[in-house]
Amino acid sequence: MTVPETDPPGGPARPPVLSAVAWPYANGPRHIGHVAGFGVPSDVFSRYMRMTGHDVLMVSGTDEHGTPILIAADEAGVSAQELADANHRLIAEDLCALGVSYDLYTRTTTRNHTAVVQELFLGVHANGYFQERTTYGAISPSTGRTLPDRYIEGTCPICGAPGARGDQCDTCGNQLDAHDLVDPVSKINGETPQFIETQHFFLDLPALADALKAWLDERESSGTWRPNVIRFSQNILDDIRPRAMTRDIDWGIPVPLDGWRDEPTKRLYVWFDAVIGYLSASVEWARRTGDSERWREWWNPSTGSGGADPALSYYFMGKDNITFHSQIWPAELLAYAGKGSLGGSPRTFGELNLPTEVVSSEFLTMEGRKFSSSKRVVIYVRDMLARYQVDAFRYFVAAAGPENQDSDFTWSEFVRRTNDELVAGWGNLVNRTASLVAKNFGEIPAAGELTATDRALLDRVEAAFDVVGDLIGRHRQKQAVGEAMRVVAEVNKYVSDSEPWKLKGEEQRERLGTVLHVMAQATSDCNTMLSPFLPHASNAVDAVLGGSGDFQPMPRIDEVDDLDGGAGYPVITGDYTAAPAWGRRPLVAGTPVGKPTPVFTKLDPSVVDDELARLEAEAGTRA
Repeated sequence: MTVPETDPPGGPARPPVLSAVAWPYANGPRHIGHVAGFGVPSDVFSRYMRMTGHDVLMVSGTDEHGTPILIAADEAGVSAQELADANHRLIAEDLCALGVSYDLYTRTTTRNHTAVVQELFLGVHANGYFQERTTYGAISPSTGRTLPDRYIEGTCPICGAPGARGDQCDTCGNQLDAHDLVDPVSKINGETPQFIETQHFFLDLPALADALKAWLDERESSGTWRPNVIRFSQNILDDIRPRAMTRDIDWGIPVPLDGWRDEPTKRLYVWFDAVIGYLSASVEWARRTGDSERWREWWNPSTGSGGADPALSYYFMGKDNITFHSQIWPAELLAYAGKGSLGGSPRTFGELNLPTEVVSSEFLTMEGRKFSSSKRVVIYVRDMLARYQVDAFRYFVAAAGPENQDSDFTWSEFVRRTNDELVAGWGNLVNRTASLVAKNFGEIPAAGELTATDRALLDRVEAAFDVVGDLIGRHRQKQAVGEAMRVVAEVNKYVSDSEPWKLKGEEQRERLGTVLHVMAQATSDCNTMLSPFLPHASNAVDAVLGGSGDFQPMPRIDEVDDLDGGAGYPVITGDYTAAPAWGRRPLVAGTPVGKPTPVFTKLDPSVVDDELARLEAEAGTRA
């Protein structure tokens, strides 16, 4: 299904849109490589869809269960809950500062989430898609603790590639069992894991294979998925096998069955519970609004909003999580609905929508190296935003991020794009437009008779809304921001060609007013076009042009109580109903405009050497 084109005001209702954003893991703060894959792209898309009239529900939260949390907590000398509490708050604050416009950013240790996960498990179990089997579990010989699949590496038994993980091989794309790896080692401490027999519930993926294939074939025919994502998703069906959905661990959600419920060392697999977070966050959001069933507008196929078509759902993540979003999560949804070969019927939640699109980004490296918190080859989101403008980083991600291929963050390129494109291009247009208006009129002047050149520019700028919007709607954000900046360049050329500073005297004042009105209107249009990418700057530009300065609504952090009696916690939320419409907003002559201050900060070239020295110094402390 493609994204519908924008309807004119008063047109038919738009389908609701679910923006399901990857859940950051709570074992530590997030670095810029993480948010380049899920944070900025999801926010650009969500803001645009709100501007075009869709009722957007953007949800996510902190993923807080699993063995890595226990390992990190032990290293920090705190409990798993204390570590999760601290990191959830830190991650939420960083994402809010980045401007990611979540309707609800929550966490997986809420009682609401536990209840939703257990309901999904019971529905899948009742329909017969769980098998209880004896298997091998990996244990750390030195600690006796279970090792998660992804923390075991070895040689792939299928293609022979080194560095295969215990759950899949990224080289051949096949699903694996850690026990089958050749020469397996623990990524945590390098020791050889011990494998012991244990009982677990396996999701019967083969019984869901035909339904998964039919769904993926339909997605391929839609032509909307990125080629790398649909190919990878279809390839993993070739070696589909049952997959364990429980673990030997005491930190996680209990298995809600007699004989398992009170077992202290059996919990649901962290990835089984994490992907259900998209649903549980939607349920929590609805409960917090006072309309506890409203989540169904985005999740049940037969439920629309105000006569709209069934909801569209978009899942944003990095490429290492494709398997869980194009196989495991759809399989859970199909099994809960009884859509596999074993039949069955849904329970409380009803039939649930499958993803419209899995929007996966590639990897971002840093100065040619993989990000590594342990090796200190990293810059955390908090550090980036403390030293540089938020939208300078957002712009880099939009213009040069890992949208459809791996990309490299370098400080020299960050400085170049900030200075040459944001400051000298967009910022210069805003500054000289506002300065000329303030100096000559002190307000937006009325336009006189437009020349062919004036009309051509205004028409070109207005037409760009369709082009840029179509690209954002199809997740081509690099092309979209590039097109918007080409329009900025055309407006700058119009200014240079028109030379309004030479229009002097009373006999030329009307022409001066016309040129400045055209400049201001075109600048305002560019601001609207760029606002999904640069929401903080868009508010500053709006204020420069005489607006209120709250053009793009921003998220906030609220301290809330657990809805079901657990401990309170911070969430990200916001009111985005005042989002501007996508399209031209005619400027009102007479709107006061004062002398502007620069919207963007030019970076000194010394930033490059300073940051590279900092990176080497920090990496050296771990050498």
